[in-house]
Amino acid sequence: MKRFARLTTISALLFAASLPTGAAHAQLAPSAAAPTQASDPSEARKANIVIIGTGGTIAGAGAAATNTAAYQSAVVPVDKIIASVPEISKVANVKGEQVFQIGSESFNNERLLKLGKRVSELLKQPDVDGIVITHGTDTIEETAYFLNLTLKSDKPVVVVGSMRPGTALGADGALNLYDAVLVASSPESKGKGTLVVLNDEIHTGRDVTKSNTFKVETFRSPFGPLGYVVEGRTLFFRLPARPHTMQTEWDIDKLNKLPEVAVVYAYGNVNPASVDAAVKDGAKAIVYAATGNGSVGDYMVEPLKAARAKGVQIVRASRTGSGAVIRNAEQPDDKYDWLVTDDQLPQKARILMALALTKTNDSKELQKILWKY
Repeated sequence: MKRFARLTTISALLFAASLPTGAAHAQLAPSAAAPTQASDPSEARKANIVIIGTGGTIAGAGAAATNTAAYQSAVVPVDKIIASVPEISKVANVKGEQVFQIGSESFNNERLLKLGKRVSELLKQPDVDGIVITHGTDTIEETAYFLNLTLKSDKPVVVVGSMRPGTALGADGALNLYDAVLVASSPESKGKGTLVVLNDEIHTGRDVTKSNTFKVETFRSPFGPLGYVVEGRTLFFRLPARPHTMQTEWDIDKLNKLPEVAVVYAYGNVNPASVDAAVKDGAKAIVYAATGNGSVGDYMVEPLKAARAKGVQIVRASRTGSGAVIRNAEQPDDKYDWLVTDDQLPQKARILMALALTKTNDSKELQKILWKY
């Protein structure tokens, strides 16, 4: 062993001697002589994030600290919400902008378009690195899916809300907002489409849905979250598989109106008049939130066929909450010229159908779109 050590030392000296003047010293110099990188994250350039306020529970207030489910939503302005979480300033340079001050149950097509266009304007600014949207949880999944399909930017867009108002014991809004800014500031969030962040989880806007009326862990994705936010770290474990943002055929800047799409909910004694009313009100498509695998009661087949004969597209979806609807299984879709969703929930199928109808009314092409996104 000693002989081997001497040979190794001699080899190293001979190699150093063969190098140009000064090079040998550089090779043998301690590694500590090399310049070190800054270890303090605050020394790196902080991202510029715009936080858009639209209202919701995250902007709500209750009469008492014990009011976690009974409160008034959409009363606290976005700038005050930001100010209540001073830790955000350590993560990013943020500024607030109030676009709406409403409960998310009040979102409609016009407000969706207005919000999307404003987000698009901000994303085009070179000094904006990402967007966070504070939003009510009732329809957060619909807004996120719409933005996921229509924004033409790979910059991070994160939609965030809370299940408890800021006045409540155990309020979740402050941490959710902090986490959302973290995710929007992270380079790893780029190119992943519109994201939804709540309860330490990062979800894709396509998959996520609200599954409980009051619990903070209400938001679920059938295939699990994309990742987590843990102790100030953004951790991704999977990627969105379906096309989004830059990969879709819809551009929010070119959309000025969305066709009317109705959702008719099925149950054991569903009234066919609901289909007739949707047709009368000018629906271009009806998403039938059917039982099971898109099954249709025998007494509902004729009303739906009659609606299709009037040019209204019929889309079989499922009210179960997950799973794909199989074409020509429960109903002869080819025969009736009906459509089926893939695994989109009825409320998300409505968003996709409205967008699809801006491109085509051909049922075969519409079916391809439903399967693609």
